[in-house]
Amino acid sequence: MGLYQNRIVVKVGTSTLTNEMGKSDLRSFDRLACVLSDIQNMGYEVILVSSGAIAVGTNKLNMKERPSSMRMKQAAAAVGQCSIMYLYDKFFNDYDKTIAQILLNAEDMEQEEKKENLTNTFNALLEMNIIPIVNENDSVSYTEIESEDRLFGDNDMLSAVVAVLCRAKRLVILSDINGLYDADPRLHPNAKLISRIEQIDETIYSLAGGAGSRRGTGGMKTKLRAAQLATAQGIDTIITNGKAPESLYEIIKGGQSGTLFAGKIS
Repeated sequence: MGLYQNRIVVKVGTSTLTNEMGKSDLRSFDRLACVLSDIQNMGYEVILVSSGAIAVGTNKLNMKERPSSMRMKQAAAAVGQCSIMYLYDKFFNDYDKTIAQILLNAEDMEQEEKKENLTNTFNALLEMNIIPIVNENDSVSYTEIESEDRLFGDNDMLSAVVAVLCRAKRLVILSDINGLYDADPRLHPNAKLISRIEQIDETIYSLAGGAGSRRGTGGMKTKLRAAQLATAQGIDTIITNGKAPESLYEIIKGGQSGTLFAGKIS
């Protein structure tokens, strides 16, 4: 079966949803909700994959730093998920949109019956013009939190899996950087943004640095792995800056923003 040409998965990271103080960035929530609502009004089906539960929960619980023990991370995630969904509900409601929450574990993608149920749920929600908001179920799952080589890598890989599951035409990963550069722009001021990549190979992976921001856990490597998974299924994948969600308007028109990893046509 082919891809839904009007279906788009957008992944937003912790660094976009929180400020330097580690608190919720309300303006980012509002702008994101506005743009995604507007895009849906233009006839697109929108799925949002959102990180940030542990970071927001850490702040809500007045912890001085991100917890290190598994049980406290999962407790922070449980608290943070409530806060995030409250904010999404508030801001999307301002634009007359209904949202739904879907929490996933890695195992949900591996069992055919669960996978089929998930697909049916996504399709039913999208048919009713509801925007599904997806996160890994951190309060019971440990793969993302604990694994050194994280299966979902701060939800980057999860967003690619969701895009494949839902047969979306585009996957947009909103990051704290404008895209993939030919060198680390934090260390090399003259680094150049790569606008289009046809093939993700070892040369491309060598351009990826370490972890992302101190508030998030994903780095460019996890985004490249997500792009590799999605593009192999024909899904165009774009990495661009989450602080400028308005770039999504240009992306859906086929314009240039960030780095485009072209989906392979089988």
